[in-house]
Amino acid sequence: MRGLIVGLAVLFASSIVAQGAGDAALGKKVMAKCQVCHGKDGLAKLPDAPNIAGQKEAYLVKTLKAFKAGERKNEQMTIVLKGLSDEDIANIAAYYSSIKITVQVPP
Repeated sequence: MRGLIVGLAVLFASSIVAQGAGDAALGKKVMAKCQVCHGKDGLAKLPDAPNIAGQKEAYLVKTLKAFKAGERKNEQMTIVLKGLSDEDIANIAAYYSSIKITVQVPP
């Protein structure tokens, strides 16, 4: 009985985590506003914008929601996030976190 309860708890917890994950393919379609500063490849196009390629998905979701809620301040981010749903944010985070980063030895 105890094994059944533990098994159900693990199954329930993993389904909650899976539901929270965004869809990278949908995020790629939604991130048009983001690419102006952060690029399609997640590498910043403006000197004050951070590179976000390969960043942890949970961190990106938390950060984007903080900007949307006004907990973090940046005028451009506030404007861009205003029209995005939580699902859009999760999908964008999934897209940028899915970008593989490679490091090369400088010439």
